[in-house]
Amino acid sequence: MMHIKTIHSLALATALTFAASMTEAAEPATAAPADFHSALTTGKAHLEFRYRLESVDQDPLSRDATASTLRSRLNYQTGELRGFSAFVEADNVTVIGDDDAYNSTVNGVTNRPVIADPEYTEVNQAYLQYKSGSFAGLLGRQRITLDNQRFIGNVGWRQNEQTYDAVTLKSAALPKTQLQYSFISNVNRITGPGEGAQPANYHGAVHVLNGKVDLGQFGAVAGFAYLLDLENAPALSSSTFGLHWTGIHKMSGDTKLNWIASYATQSDYADNPNRFSANYYLLEGGATFGRFGLRAGYEVLGGDSRPNRAFQTPLATLHAFNGWADKFLTTPAGGIEDLYVGGSASVGPVALQLVWHDYQAEAIDMDYGSEWNASAAMKFGAKKNYEAMLKFADYRADRFATDTTKVWVQVSAAF
Repeated sequence: MMHIKTIHSLALATALTFAASMTEAAEPATAAPADFHSALTTGKAHLEFRYRLESVDQDPLSRDATASTLRSRLNYQTGELRGFSAFVEADNVTVIGDDDAYNSTVNGVTNRPVIADPEYTEVNQAYLQYKSGSFAGLLGRQRITLDNQRFIGNVGWRQNEQTYDAVTLKSAALPKTQLQYSFISNVNRITGPGEGAQPANYHGAVHVLNGKVDLGQFGAVAGFAYLLDLENAPALSSSTFGLHWTGIHKMSGDTKLNWIASYATQSDYADNPNRFSANYYLLEGGATFGRFGLRAGYEVLGGDSRPNRAFQTPLATLHAFNGWADKFLTTPAGGIEDLYVGGSASVGPVALQLVWHDYQAEAIDMDYGSEWNASAAMKFGAKKNYEAMLKFADYRADRFATDTTKVWVQVSAAF
Protein backbone atom coordinates (compact mmCIF):
# COMPACT_ATOMS: atom_id res chain seq x y z
CA MET A 1 0.00 0.00 0.00
CA MET A 2 2.90 2.35 0.73
CA HIS A 3 4.11 2.08 -2.87
CA ILE A 4 0.63 2.73 -4.30
CA LYS A 5 0.18 5.79 -2.08
CA THR A 6 3.62 6.98 -3.17
CA ILE A 7 2.80 6.72 -6.87
CA HIS A 8 -0.47 8.60 -6.32
CA SER A 9 1.40 11.40 -4.53
CA LEU A 10 4.05 11.54 -7.25
CA ALA A 11 1.40 11.59 -9.95
CA LEU A 12 -0.40 14.48 -8.23
CA ALA A 13 2.82 16.46 -7.89
CA THR A 14 3.65 15.79 -11.52
CA ALA A 15 0.19 16.86 -12.68
CA LEU A 16 0.51 20.13 -10.75
CA THR A 17 3.91 20.75 -12.35
CA PHE A 18 2.50 20.05 -15.82
CA ALA A 19 -0.38 22.44 -15.15
CA ALA A 20 2.03 25.13 -13.99
CA SER A 21 4.22 24.69 -17.05
CA MET A 22 1.25 25.09 -19.38
CA THR A 23 0.52 28.52 -17.92
CA GLU A 24 3.88 29.84 -19.12
CA ALA A 25 3.65 32.26 -22.02
CA ALA A 26 5.08 30.56 -25.06
CA GLU A 27 6.54 32.91 -27.65
CA PRO A 28 5.27 31.94 -31.13
CA ALA A 29 7.98 30.94 -33.55
CA THR A 30 8.47 33.62 -36.17
CA ALA A 31 8.63 31.07 -38.96
CA ALA A 32 5.65 29.00 -37.78
CA PRO A 33 3.08 28.09 -40.45
CA ALA A 34 0.08 30.41 -40.50
CA ASP A 35 -2.55 27.84 -41.48
CA PHE A 36 -3.37 24.15 -41.51
CA HIS A 37 -2.34 23.63 -45.14
CA SER A 38 1.07 25.22 -44.57
CA ALA A 39 1.64 23.10 -41.46
CA LEU A 40 1.03 19.94 -43.52
CA THR A 41 3.17 20.95 -46.49
CA THR A 42 6.16 22.51 -44.72
CA GLY A 43 7.08 19.37 -42.79
CA LYS A 44 10.04 17.06 -43.24
CA ALA A 45 10.16 13.54 -44.68
CA HIS A 46 12.77 10.97 -43.69
CA LEU A 47 13.67 7.68 -45.38
CA GLU A 48 15.80 4.85 -43.96
CA PHE A 49 16.95 1.45 -45.15
CA ARG A 50 18.59 -1.16 -42.92
CA TYR A 51 19.78 -4.49 -44.32
CA ARG A 52 20.88 -7.23 -41.95
CA LEU A 53 22.26 -10.72 -42.36
CA GLU A 54 22.06 -12.64 -39.07
CA SER A 55 23.34 -16.17 -38.46
CA VAL A 56 22.75 -18.29 -35.34
CA ASP A 57 24.35 -21.62 -34.36
CA GLN A 58 22.61 -22.97 -31.25
CA ASP A 59 22.94 -26.33 -29.54
CA PRO A 60 21.24 -28.79 -29.59
CA LEU A 61 19.41 -27.77 -32.77
CA SER A 62 20.87 -29.59 -35.74
CA ARG A 63 20.15 -26.78 -38.20
CA ASP A 64 21.49 -23.23 -38.03
CA ALA A 65 19.37 -20.13 -38.65
CA THR A 66 20.05 -17.42 -41.23
CA ALA A 67 17.88 -14.34 -41.65
CA SER A 68 18.41 -11.91 -44.53
CA THR A 69 16.08 -8.97 -43.95
CA LEU A 70 15.64 -5.42 -45.18
CA ARG A 71 13.80 -2.83 -43.10
CA SER A 72 12.44 0.18 -45.00
CA ARG A 73 11.19 3.12 -42.94
CA LEU A 74 9.41 6.26 -44.12
CA ASN A 75 8.24 9.02 -41.79
CA TYR A 76 6.87 12.54 -41.97
CA GLN A 77 6.93 15.32 -39.38
CA THR A 78 4.49 18.15 -40.07
CA GLY A 79 5.15 21.78 -39.34
CA GLU A 80 3.80 23.30 -36.13
CA LEU A 81 0.52 25.20 -35.90
CA ARG A 82 -0.32 26.96 -32.61
CA GLY A 83 1.82 24.44 -30.77
CA PHE A 84 0.33 21.39 -32.49
CA SER A 85 2.14 19.04 -34.88
CA ALA A 86 1.81 15.45 -36.09
CA PHE A 87 4.20 12.62 -36.87
CA VAL A 88 3.61 9.38 -38.79
CA GLU A 89 6.02 6.55 -39.54
CA ALA A 90 5.57 3.32 -41.49
CA ASP A 91 7.89 0.30 -41.47
CA ASN A 92 8.25 -2.67 -43.77
CA VAL A 93 10.48 -5.69 -43.15
CA THR A 94 11.04 -7.94 -46.15
CA VAL A 95 12.84 -11.27 -46.11
CA ILE A 96 15.36 -11.44 -48.94
CA GLY A 97 15.86 -15.09 -49.76
CA ASP A 98 14.58 -18.11 -47.83
CA ASP A 99 11.97 -17.17 -45.20
CA ASP A 100 12.07 -20.73 -43.80
CA ALA A 101 15.75 -20.54 -42.87
CA TYR A 102 15.01 -19.22 -39.37
CA ASN A 103 12.34 -19.19 -36.67
CA SER A 104 10.81 -15.70 -36.89
CA THR A 105 8.36 -16.54 -34.01
CA VAL A 106 5.43 -16.36 -36.46
CA ASN A 107 6.44 -18.53 -39.47
CA GLY A 108 6.01 -21.93 -37.80
CA VAL A 109 9.67 -22.96 -38.18
CA THR A 110 10.65 -24.72 -34.93
CA ASN A 111 13.72 -26.76 -35.91
CA ARG A 112 15.96 -23.70 -36.22
CA PRO A 113 17.01 -21.01 -33.72
CA VAL A 114 14.86 -17.92 -33.16
CA ILE A 115 15.71 -14.68 -34.96
CA ALA A 116 12.93 -12.32 -33.89
CA ASP A 117 12.61 -10.39 -37.16
CA PRO A 118 9.29 -11.42 -38.73
CA GLU A 119 8.21 -10.12 -42.11
CA TYR A 120 5.65 -7.35 -41.70
CA THR A 121 4.30 -3.95 -42.70
CA GLU A 122 2.79 -1.65 -40.08
CA VAL A 123 2.45 1.86 -38.72
CA ASN A 124 5.36 2.12 -36.31
CA GLN A 125 4.48 5.55 -34.94
CA ALA A 126 1.55 7.94 -35.40
CA TYR A 127 0.95 10.68 -32.86
CA LEU A 128 -0.30 14.20 -32.30
CA GLN A 129 2.00 16.47 -30.31
CA TYR A 130 1.43 19.75 -28.47
CA LYS A 131 4.20 22.04 -27.17
CA SER A 132 3.89 25.17 -25.05
CA GLY A 133 6.89 26.59 -23.25
CA SER A 134 8.40 23.85 -21.10
CA PHE A 135 5.42 21.53 -21.58
CA ALA A 136 4.93 18.85 -24.23
CA GLY A 137 2.20 16.28 -24.70
CA LEU A 138 1.91 13.34 -27.11
CA LEU A 139 -1.12 11.22 -27.98
CA GLY A 140 -0.89 8.10 -30.12
CA ARG A 141 1.60 5.41 -31.08
CA GLN A 142 5.05 6.56 -30.02
CA ARG A 143 8.60 5.65 -29.09
CA ILE A 144 9.35 5.79 -25.33
CA THR A 145 12.89 5.38 -23.99
CA LEU A 146 13.88 6.26 -20.44
CA ASP A 147 17.33 6.43 -18.81
CA ASN A 148 19.47 3.54 -20.11
CA GLN A 149 16.34 1.63 -21.29
CA ARG A 150 16.77 -1.05 -18.62
CA PHE A 151 13.08 -0.80 -17.76
CA ILE A 152 11.35 1.13 -20.58
CA GLY A 153 12.83 1.00 -24.09
CA ASN A 154 12.17 0.56 -27.81
CA VAL A 155 14.35 -2.49 -28.60
CA GLY A 156 15.83 -0.53 -31.49
CA TRP A 157 18.23 -3.34 -32.38
CA ARG A 158 15.51 -5.57 -33.81
CA GLN A 159 14.07 -4.83 -37.23
CA ASN A 160 10.56 -4.51 -35.74
CA GLU A 161 10.82 -1.75 -33.16
CA GLN A 162 8.84 -1.80 -29.90
CA THR A 163 6.48 1.19 -29.66
CA TYR A 164 3.64 2.19 -27.36
CA ASP A 165 0.04 3.34 -27.77
CA ALA A 166 0.10 5.99 -25.08
CA VAL A 167 -0.53 9.44 -23.71
CA THR A 168 2.70 11.15 -22.62
CA LEU A 169 3.16 14.39 -20.68
CA LYS A 170 6.57 16.07 -20.31
CA SER A 171 7.59 19.10 -18.30
CA ALA A 172 10.83 21.00 -17.69
CA ALA A 173 9.18 23.78 -15.64
CA LEU A 174 11.24 23.10 -12.52
CA PRO A 175 14.92 24.20 -12.64
CA LYS A 176 17.28 21.48 -13.89
CA THR A 177 14.45 18.96 -13.74
CA GLN A 178 12.67 16.86 -16.35
CA LEU A 179 9.41 15.10 -15.55
CA GLN A 180 7.61 12.56 -17.70
CA TYR A 181 4.41 10.60 -17.22
CA SER A 182 3.00 8.10 -19.71
CA PHE A 183 -0.17 6.04 -19.65
CA ILE A 184 0.23 3.06 -21.98
CA SER A 185 -2.74 0.98 -23.14
CA ASN A 186 -0.90 -1.24 -25.62
CA VAL A 187 2.71 -2.35 -26.21
CA ASN A 188 3.53 -3.17 -29.86
CA ARG A 189 6.21 -5.80 -29.37
CA ILE A 190 9.04 -6.90 -31.65
CA THR A 191 7.30 -10.25 -32.30
CA GLY A 192 4.29 -8.59 -33.95
CA PRO A 193 2.21 -7.62 -35.69
CA GLY A 194 0.97 -11.18 -36.32
CA GLU A 195 0.35 -13.51 -33.39
CA GLY A 196 2.85 -16.35 -33.03
CA ALA A 197 4.64 -18.24 -30.29
CA GLN A 198 4.75 -15.02 -28.24
CA PRO A 199 2.15 -12.24 -27.88
CA ALA A 200 2.45 -9.59 -30.57
CA ASN A 201 1.10 -7.03 -28.10
CA TYR A 202 0.79 -6.51 -24.37
CA HIS A 203 -2.65 -5.11 -23.53
CA GLY A 204 -3.50 -3.43 -20.26
CA ALA A 205 -2.83 -0.33 -18.21
CA VAL A 206 0.77 0.75 -17.68
CA HIS A 207 1.71 3.83 -15.66
CA VAL A 208 5.20 5.23 -16.27
CA LEU A 209 6.54 8.07 -14.11
CA ASN A 210 10.13 9.31 -14.37
CA GLY A 211 11.76 12.42 -12.94
CA LYS A 212 15.38 13.45 -13.59
CA VAL A 213 17.39 16.13 -11.78
CA ASP A 214 20.65 17.61 -13.10
CA LEU A 215 23.23 17.65 -10.29
CA GLY A 216 25.91 19.51 -12.23
CA GLN A 217 29.38 18.04 -11.69
CA PHE A 218 27.79 15.21 -9.71
CA GLY A 219 25.90 13.92 -12.73
CA ALA A 220 22.14 13.38 -12.89
CA VAL A 221 19.78 11.25 -10.83
CA ALA A 222 16.40 9.90 -11.94
CA GLY A 223 13.65 8.52 -9.76
CA PHE A 224 11.03 6.28 -11.33
CA ALA A 225 7.85 4.33 -10.70
CA TYR A 226 6.56 1.82 -13.25
CA LEU A 227 3.22 0.04 -12.70
CA LEU A 228 2.55 -2.72 -15.23
CA ASP A 229 -0.93 -4.26 -15.42
CA LEU A 230 -0.64 -6.60 -18.43
CA GLU A 231 -3.97 -8.28 -19.11
CA ASN A 232 -2.67 -10.95 -21.48
CA ALA A 233 0.55 -11.57 -19.51
CA PRO A 234 -0.55 -11.29 -15.85
CA ALA A 235 2.54 -13.10 -14.53
CA LEU A 236 4.59 -10.11 -15.76
CA SER A 237 2.41 -7.52 -14.00
CA SER A 238 4.56 -5.70 -11.44
CA SER A 239 5.25 -2.46 -9.61
CA THR A 240 8.83 -1.18 -9.78
CA PHE A 241 10.30 1.79 -7.89
CA GLY A 242 13.91 2.91 -8.11
CA LEU A 243 16.74 5.39 -8.68
CA HIS A 244 19.24 5.74 -11.52
CA TRP A 245 22.39 7.87 -11.13
CA THR A 246 24.80 8.62 -13.98
CA GLY A 247 27.71 10.98 -14.41
CA ILE A 248 30.87 11.95 -16.28
CA HIS A 249 33.81 13.67 -14.59
CA LYS A 250 36.48 15.32 -16.73
CA MET A 251 40.03 14.73 -15.56
CA SER A 252 43.22 16.20 -16.97
CA GLY A 253 43.75 16.19 -20.72
CA ASP A 254 41.32 13.97 -22.62
CA THR A 255 40.67 11.59 -19.70
CA LYS A 256 37.13 11.22 -18.37
CA LEU A 257 35.62 9.06 -15.65
CA ASN A 258 32.03 7.84 -15.93
CA TRP A 259 29.68 5.91 -13.70
CA ILE A 260 26.22 4.35 -13.45
CA ALA A 261 24.52 3.31 -10.22
CA SER A 262 20.96 1.97 -10.09
CA TYR A 263 18.71 0.39 -7.51
CA ALA A 264 15.10 -0.77 -7.83
CA THR A 265 12.63 -2.89 -5.93
CA GLN A 266 9.87 -4.87 -7.63
CA SER A 267 6.77 -6.68 -6.40
CA ASP A 268 3.65 -8.29 -7.81
CA TYR A 269 0.89 -5.98 -9.03
CA ALA A 270 -2.67 -6.14 -10.34
CA ASP A 271 -3.67 -9.69 -11.35
CA ASN A 272 -0.26 -11.32 -11.04
CA PRO A 273 -1.00 -14.79 -9.57
CA ASN A 274 2.38 -14.93 -7.83
CA ARG A 275 3.32 -13.04 -4.67
CA PHE A 276 6.94 -11.90 -4.75
CA SER A 277 9.43 -9.14 -3.98
CA ALA A 278 12.81 -8.80 -5.69
CA ASN A 279 15.61 -6.25 -5.95
CA TYR A 280 17.77 -4.89 -8.76
CA TYR A 281 21.29 -3.42 -8.56
CA LEU A 282 23.69 -2.02 -11.12
CA LEU A 283 27.15 -0.59 -10.51
CA GLU A 284 29.35 0.37 -13.46
CA GLY A 285 32.49 2.44 -13.68
CA GLY A 286 34.62 3.38 -16.63
CA ALA A 287 37.16 5.73 -18.09
CA THR A 288 37.95 7.10 -21.53
CA PHE A 289 41.42 8.11 -22.67
CA GLY A 290 40.95 9.90 -25.95
CA ARG A 291 40.17 7.17 -28.48
CA PHE A 292 40.24 4.35 -25.92
CA GLY A 293 37.84 3.33 -23.16
CA LEU A 294 37.52 0.78 -20.37
CA ARG A 295 34.54 -0.20 -18.23
CA ALA A 296 33.52 -2.79 -15.66
CA GLY A 297 30.16 -3.48 -14.09
CA TYR A 298 28.10 -5.72 -11.87
CA GLU A 299 24.37 -6.11 -12.49
CA VAL A 300 22.01 -8.15 -10.31
CA LEU A 301 18.40 -9.11 -10.93
CA GLY A 302 17.04 -10.84 -7.83
CA GLY A 303 15.51 -14.29 -7.97
CA ASP A 304 13.93 -17.05 -5.93
CA SER A 305 14.11 -20.82 -5.83
CA ARG A 306 10.47 -20.85 -6.99
CA PRO A 307 9.42 -20.06 -10.59
CA ASN A 308 7.87 -16.76 -11.77
CA ARG A 309 9.22 -14.73 -8.87
CA ALA A 310 12.41 -13.22 -10.31
CA PHE A 311 12.91 -9.54 -11.16
CA GLN A 312 11.63 -9.06 -14.74
CA THR A 313 11.89 -6.14 -17.20
CA PRO A 314 9.51 -7.06 -20.05
CA LEU A 315 9.43 -3.54 -21.56
CA ALA A 316 13.22 -3.03 -21.60
CA THR A 317 15.60 -2.91 -24.54
CA LEU A 318 16.76 -6.35 -23.43
CA HIS A 319 19.36 -6.91 -26.16
CA ALA A 320 21.52 -4.18 -24.58
CA PHE A 321 21.87 -6.09 -21.29
CA ASN A 322 23.31 -9.45 -20.19
CA GLY A 323 25.00 -10.15 -23.50
CA TRP A 324 24.10 -9.95 -27.16
CA ALA A 325 23.40 -13.68 -27.42
CA ASP A 326 20.04 -12.89 -25.75
CA LYS A 327 20.07 -15.88 -23.41
CA PHE A 328 18.56 -13.89 -20.52
CA LEU A 329 15.63 -12.04 -22.11
CA THR A 330 13.58 -13.59 -19.31
CA THR A 331 15.29 -13.58 -15.92
CA PRO A 332 15.78 -17.19 -14.72
CA ALA A 333 13.95 -18.23 -11.54
CA GLY A 334 17.22 -18.05 -9.60
CA GLY A 335 17.88 -14.48 -10.71
CA ILE A 336 21.12 -13.42 -12.37
CA GLU A 337 24.43 -11.84 -11.44
CA ASP A 338 26.27 -10.41 -14.45
CA LEU A 339 29.91 -9.43 -13.92
CA TYR A 340 31.34 -7.81 -17.04
CA VAL A 341 34.41 -5.98 -18.28
CA GLY A 342 34.96 -4.34 -21.62
CA GLY A 343 37.00 -2.05 -23.76
CA SER A 344 36.45 0.24 -26.73
CA ALA A 345 38.65 1.97 -29.26
CA SER A 346 38.35 4.22 -32.30
CA VAL A 347 40.69 3.32 -35.14
CA GLY A 348 40.19 5.96 -37.80
CA PRO A 349 36.46 5.92 -38.64
CA VAL A 350 35.94 2.45 -37.12
CA ALA A 351 34.50 2.08 -33.59
CA LEU A 352 35.56 -1.19 -31.92
CA GLN A 353 34.06 -2.82 -28.84
CA LEU A 354 34.89 -5.97 -26.85
CA VAL A 355 33.02 -7.18 -23.72
CA TRP A 356 33.22 -10.31 -21.56
CA HIS A 357 30.41 -11.48 -19.24
CA ASP A 358 30.31 -14.04 -16.42
CA TYR A 359 26.82 -15.14 -15.37
CA GLN A 360 25.83 -16.62 -12.01
CA ALA A 361 22.50 -17.27 -10.29
CA GLU A 362 21.59 -14.79 -7.56
CA ALA A 363 19.30 -16.84 -5.29
CA ILE A 364 20.82 -20.30 -5.70
CA ASP A 365 24.28 -21.80 -6.22
CA MET A 366 24.58 -22.14 -10.00
CA ASP A 367 27.07 -21.10 -12.67
CA TYR A 368 25.09 -20.13 -15.76
CA GLY A 369 27.89 -19.57 -18.27
CA SER A 370 30.04 -16.88 -19.89
CA GLU A 371 29.95 -14.82 -23.05
CA TRP A 372 32.13 -12.78 -25.40
CA ASN A 373 30.72 -9.86 -27.41
CA ALA A 374 32.56 -7.92 -30.12
CA SER A 375 31.61 -5.33 -32.71
CA ALA A 376 33.09 -3.04 -35.35
CA ALA A 377 31.08 -0.18 -36.84
CA MET A 378 31.73 2.84 -39.01
CA LYS A 379 29.74 5.73 -40.44
CA PHE A 380 30.63 7.14 -43.83
CA GLY A 381 29.43 9.46 -46.56
CA ALA A 382 29.53 13.24 -46.71
CA LYS A 383 26.72 13.50 -44.14
CA LYS A 384 27.71 10.32 -42.24
CA ASN A 385 24.32 8.93 -43.19
CA TYR A 386 25.63 5.49 -44.11
CA GLU A 387 26.72 2.89 -41.56
CA ALA A 388 28.27 -0.58 -41.74
CA MET A 389 28.53 -2.96 -38.78
CA LEU A 390 29.96 -6.38 -37.99
CA LYS A 391 28.86 -7.89 -34.67
CA PHE A 392 29.58 -11.16 -32.84
CA ALA A 393 28.30 -12.97 -29.73
CA ASP A 394 29.46 -16.30 -28.31
CA TYR A 395 27.77 -17.81 -25.24
CA ARG A 396 29.34 -20.84 -23.55
CA ALA A 397 26.85 -22.60 -21.29
CA ASP A 398 27.72 -24.15 -17.95
CA ARG A 399 24.42 -25.04 -16.29
CA PHE A 400 21.97 -22.71 -18.05
CA ALA A 401 20.73 -22.74 -21.67
CA THR A 402 23.02 -24.04 -24.45
CA ASP A 403 26.10 -22.97 -26.40
CA THR A 404 25.13 -20.28 -28.90
CA THR A 405 27.07 -18.28 -31.48
CA LYS A 406 25.60 -15.32 -33.37
CA VAL A 407 27.04 -13.19 -36.18
CA TRP A 408 25.53 -10.05 -37.72
CA VAL A 409 26.45 -8.08 -40.83
CA GLN A 410 24.48 -4.86 -41.22
CA VAL A 411 24.41 -1.91 -43.61
CA SER A 412 22.10 1.10 -43.25
CA ALA A 413 21.36 4.37 -45.01
CA ALA A 414 19.32 7.40 -43.95
CA PHE A 415 18.05 10.23 -46.13
